[in-house]
Amino acid sequence: MLKNLIDRIRAATGLGHDHQAAWKLDFKEPLTSAESAAHMLRAPTALMELTDEQAHTVVKYMQPLIIPEGTVIFEEGDQEDTGYMLLIIGGEVTVETLIVSRQTPDTLMVLGPGSLIGEMALFDGAARSATCTAASLVRCAVLSRDAIEALTRNEPAVAAHLMTAIGQRLAERMRQSDEKVRLYSHLVRTMQKEIDALMR
Repeated sequence: MLKNLIDRIRAATGLGHDHQAAWKLDFKEPLTSAESAAHMLRAPTALMELTDEQAHTVVKYMQPLIIPEGTVIFEEGDQEDTGYMLLIIGGEVTVETLIVSRQTPDTLMVLGPGSLIGEMALFDGAARSATCTAASLVRCAVLSRDAIEALTRNEPAVAAHLMTAIGQRLAERMRQSDEKVRLYSHLVRTMQKEIDALMR
């Protein structure tokens, strides 16, 4: 749930329940306005299939947040904390995963402004596939499952386009993963041939 992330932010900042405004992001700020959020939502790293008007509508249903450096946004394998995705507006987030036989996680990538994280679990409700941590102070806009339900009731056409765009993004990610697996398999076969040649 989004509440779990908010609780982690409070723990990291020492802010109580009455100080939500201290870590919520005011979209009126020039560098992090709703206009900027809508523009970033349509970035190639996010949901470029949305029109400008659709992106502005979706942003109205997003909750702005500031996440302190070092805060774990969500953890790999978490099956409860799956009800939201984030659009990074400012700052960087590291994406890490545990590899079999290793005790320390591997950093898969570092994501910056215009990137989406968490959309896979939001889409299918499955456990988080990686751990995401704020590598710096992160300004972001959060879209929760409850917000999508409200968007579906109020703006069904926009909600349909949003879900289609998320589906297309996930399909593209799967194609990229398949290509990486093929390249890895080719590398393993090539290395095995070289080892076999050396052993003769």
